[in-house]
Amino acid sequence: MLVLILLASLTALATGLGAIPVFFLGGRASVWQPALWGLAAGVMGVAAIRGLLVPAFDEGSTGEVIAGLLIGVLFLAGVRLLLAHREVHVGRLRGAGVRTSVLVFVVLFVHSLPEGLAIGTAYASDISGLSAFVILAIGLQNVPEGTSVAIPMAEAGFSRSRQFWAAVLTSAPQPVGAVIAYLAVESVQALLPISFAFAAGAMLALIATDLLPRALRLGGLRGPVGMLLGAAVMGALSLAVGA
Repeated sequence: MLVLILLASLTALATGLGAIPVFFLGGRASVWQPALWGLAAGVMGVAAIRGLLVPAFDEGSTGEVIAGLLIGVLFLAGVRLLLAHREVHVGRLRGAGVRTSVLVFVVLFVHSLPEGLAIGTAYASDISGLSAFVILAIGLQNVPEGTSVAIPMAEAGFSRSRQFWAAVLTSAPQPVGAVIAYLAVESVQALLPISFAFAAGAMLALIATDLLPRALRLGGLRGPVGMLLGAAVMGALSLAVGA
């Protein structure tokens, strides 16, 4: 159990590594904002489809996956509606950039729980090498997801340390989910399709309503190029781990 908690915690720390490249942009961040938003959209899009929807269809029925997707979309809509009627601020920081940062954080935080369930389920299985494969795949995937957390936070004016630890905290549910799944693997196995689809629905809705409009609002090719680059990075990681 302690080894499982340690391994799942390492996948969470991997998310923080993804925030580090954003630190080095400095004053150039505003010039590259469309590309960065596109990068975040590409990373999250492939993570939602390849990392969540495909396993959901593999594990469950079409009805379960569609239901999970709809619940995820409604969840994102509910969070947006809640934030729309509030002055969102963190310390002295406030405004649209802070609101988007909170949305990205909430969606990735929610999506990391089913990933933790997958880690615990694989760790408890009798299939040789499955746990190592799943932990490596999720850990690698978490790195560019950390980048997508840091991008809106950098634009909103958050410090580097806040960007890093916010990225790590989005994956905090992974050790918790891993322990739950390890202790109740048969019950959790039945919930995986719906939980994966739920997270995918929330992520895809976030991309459509927040990330893509920001990537494309200034015109030009930087947004689309960033999106293609983000998708390529996640696709390459998926191929590298055989996911």
